[in-house]
Order: sequence, then C-alpha cells, then structure tokens
Amino acid sequence: MVSPDAEVDIDAALVQAVLEEQHPDLAALPLSRLDAGWDNAMWRLGPDLIVRLPRRAVAVTLALREQRWLPPLAPSLPLPVPSAVRVGRPSDRFAWPWSIVPWIDGQPGDRAVLRHADRSAALLGGFLRALHRPAPADAPHNPYRGVPLAQRAATVEDRLVQLADEIDAVAVRRVWEQACATPAWTAPPVWLHGDLHPANLLVDDGVLVGIIDFGDICAGDPATDLAAAWMLLPSTSMPAFRAAYGGVDVALEHRGKGWAALFGLMLLAIGLDDKPTYAPIGRATLARVTGASPTWPAAPVGATPSRSLRSAPGEPT
Repeated sequence: MVSPDAEVDIDAALVQAVLEEQHPDLAALPLSRLDAGWDNAMWRLGPDLIVRLPRRAVAVTLALREQRWLPPLAPSLPLPVPSAVRVGRPSDRFAWPWSIVPWIDGQPGDRAVLRHADRSAALLGGFLRALHRPAPADAPHNPYRGVPLAQRAATVEDRLVQLADEIDAVAVRRVWEQACATPAWTAPPVWLHGDLHPANLLVDDGVLVGIIDFGDICAGDPATDLAAAWMLLPSTSMPAFRAAYGGVDVALEHRGKGWAALFGLMLLAIGLDDKPTYAPIGRATLARVTGASPTWPAAPVGATPSRSLRSAPGEPT
C-alpha cells in the first residue's frame, strides 16, 4: 500500500498566508517544510512550533478530534504530546481546520535506535497508565481500534495470505486465534491513542521522549495501545513495562499480543510496499509475539514523523 496523493496543494506561500490571516503574531517566524504524511503536511515554524494542515479530506475529522480531546488530557500525561497551542479555522485561503502544535525533539521510533529499553519501557507503561482512564460517554469511537478483535479478522486473514512467503503464518495465526478466544474487554471504555506504532513514538538519545499523532484518539479496549510494547520493546524489557503500567492480566496480555500481531502484519505489508523502515519493525513484532528470535537492525536516523497505518477513512491497511 503506497501513500495516497494529496488532495490540496500546500506550499510555503499558503502556510504563510493562513498564518498572516489568523495568527499574525507568529507569521514572522522562520518557516520550513518538514514532511507530508498520509494525512497531514507539516511545516516547522520557528524553533518551537509545527504547523499541521490536512492534505486529504478524510484527515479533517482527525484534526478536529485532536483539537477537541487532546488539550484536556495533555496536562495529566507524563510525556510530551502535540496538544494544539493554536487552531486554524476554515477560510477562503484554506478550506479545512488546521493546528499549530509544539515541536518535540526526537526522531520517530522507526528511524531511531532504542538504546535504553528498560527506561523506555517504564516511560511507555507509565504513559499508558495515565492515558487509560475511563472515557466520557461522548468520546469518539473507532470501528477499527479498541473493538473486539474478531472484528479485525478479515484484515488479518488478508495479510496472512499476502505475506505467506515472508512470515511463519502458522505461528502468527496461533497467536491471533488465542487472542480472539480470550474474553473481551467488559469494563467501561478507556481513552486510547489508537495508532501507537513506533513511527508515532519519539526517541531521543536512545530513550522514549514523546508521543505524537493522536488523530485516532478514541475510547475502547486498552489492549489496542498495549500492542505498542511488542512493537517497540525487546522481550527483556516487558517486565519493566508491565510494572509501570500497573499490572497486565492474562486476558489483557493475550489481547494485546493479538493487536500486536495485527499491527505487525500491517507494518510489514506497508514496509514491503512503501516505507522500508516499517518492514523490520513488523518482522520484529511478529517474532516477539510468536516467541521467535527477532532481528531488528538499527534504523537510520533523520526523518520527521508521518502517519501511515490507514488506507481509507478511518480504516487501516
């Protein structure tokens, strides 16, 4: 699956124009293009800010969710997150809402080396413990994240067939079936990041330093987010993660491994098609959940973050 084309041309002149129109006090700051992910174009504004503008219509809902829900959650989270410091309104110059968010030092986890795994495990566990609080009744829900695993069975089967020559499909299916047979989450839905793969985890000097891209923020089963531990951490650091999270029971662990298997398949498929840095993460994730010996070569450092697990509005590939 390759990155979709932009539906609007976002250049420096446009970004400068909307800043002058709506945030003139920031318009004189230096502006430079960072990157374009699947959903947003990103421009660095001065030393401390990023301008994020949707590049596709389906990203508008994601931007609005971040603007609505992340600011009240951010103060209680123990790692930096890109909670909007300014918002942009639709106008004649740009028809969609947009945001100005803080710059967070670090590199995406698909392009950085995690040298301090136990420390990062504790930070990730503590972050998720703080985030996974009961969500209000009007919290957004996502038909692809935080739901019973059986609802994602078709995607898993498709990827198992697609990747049959790349993976141990029998071992992955065994993990998936065990997860689907585990009792579902029956407690009240909790807040989820919803898209917590390594490219949305920032690493600096070998340690986890920030969490980005909350466009898929929603309420549901916390096992969805716990999958990040198998995507990011070596197996030797899982005890530190579990201790910081506050305990992971058998059912939650099985469902978390099921979500990790799903995401591992997705990352590998995307990596083989479009984003080479994702393929080794996908392979390592599948090795960890199946108990094989993962090989995860050091990834190159030096790129900016981008979203990449969605192929259609709200639907991962």
